[in-house]
This record gives sequence, C-alpha cells and structure tokens, in this order.
Amino acid sequence: MKTLIADKFSEAHIARLNHLGCEVAYKPGAKAEDLPGLIAPFKILVVRGKQVTAETLKAAGQLALVLRAGAGVNTIDVKTASARGVFVSNCPGKNSIAVAELVFALLLAIDRRIPENTVALRAHQWNKKEFSKADGVFGKTLGVIGTGRIGREVIRRAQAFGLRTIAWSRSLTPEKAADLGVERCESVDDVFRQADIVTLHLALKPDTRKLVNAARLALLKPNAILINTARG
Repeated sequence: MKTLIADKFSEAHIARLNHLGCEVAYKPGAKAEDLPGLIAPFKILVVRGKQVTAETLKAAGQLALVLRAGAGVNTIDVKTASARGVFVSNCPGKNSIAVAELVFALLLAIDRRIPENTVALRAHQWNKKEFSKADGVFGKTLGVIGTGRIGREVIRRAQAFGLRTIAWSRSLTPEKAADLGVERCESVDDVFRQADIVTLHLALKPDTRKLVNAARLALLKPNAILINTARG
C-alpha cells in the first residue's frame, strides 16, 4: 500500500510501516503547497503539523486515509475529506506526557529566568545575586484550563511540585475533580482570579478562540504566569 509521509518521522516507525507491507515514500521536506502534485499515487498520507488542504484532497485519486501523527485534526480539511470518502484519523494522547513536561520546563524557566541567565553566562557574565532571585513554585496555585489527556498529565506533575491545583473544563464534574485531586472552578474567570500560574489545554474552536483576552488578563494577579502549550 503506497504511503506518503510528508513530515519528519522516526526511522523506527518507517521501518515498522515497511514491515507491515506499506511502500513508504518519505518526504519530510515537502511543503503543504507541494502535496497536490505528490499525492496522486498514494493510498495513505501521514502528516504531523502540515496542512492538508481541499486542493490536496481533490488531487488525490487513490487516497483512502489521512493520518495525523499527533492530537487533533485541525490542520486537515475534514469536510472535503469526508465528501470524497477519505478517512481522517489522529493519535490522541500520544504526546500528552511530552506536552505536560514542556509546561513545567517553561514554568521553571520563567521562575528561574533561565533563558536570561544563559544569555548572560554566554556573554561571560556571572550575576549570581540577580539570577538567584526566584519566587519558586511550591505552594502556589496552578490553574489548569482543560482537563483532557494533557491537562490530566499536568495535574499529576503539579501535585509532585506541591502546587495547589484548581481546574476548569466544560466536562469537569465535582466527582471528576475529586478523582483528579483538584479544586473545581465554576468558570474560566474564576481560574484567572485565583491562580498564580495559568496553563491552557483546550483545542482551538470557535468558542475557545480568543479565550484569553484583555478582560481576563486584567483578572490575573500581578506577576502571574500564563503558559499556552495548546495547539493553535
């Protein structure tokens, strides 16, 4: 089965696809605008962040499946795919731990001013007095907006850091909050009012676009930290 992989992909996984009988063409350098000219002979298209447009789908004579090697399908024209009988699939939760780890990498980097410290050190400046100043995160309040797979992984790690964790999600019930060990907030605004750190884990949809706006930023405490690792 002819398979086009149009984004970076591990050699081990390519080898597994070949072992399964796929005839893999690996073109990680292909641009989204190149896909319409490439797609015709392929039954499967694998992408990560690359856009799969209506033009690409209409140029695909053999295509049966578009697989996004990541969460969500917002980069794929699902409407056109459906109209042409092309299945669209993804890998939800595959990168949940990696994103949760990134949240804490960013949080600690901000609190400890690690990027500025590194720049100064590379300029042969050792300013221990300045860069030893940090609030620390222990005992602070972390607000998690969105408690899907990534949000839940963040919550697990927050508990290890000694953070009081509050959360909001449309699907978060008092029972689920108790199971996760978080305090449930009634609204996004409540999270912004209470949290020292806010981390976003919602998909981009019409009702989440511009979720963070001037009014909500005004609710944050002085020196609060806002982290956005959400897609889109």
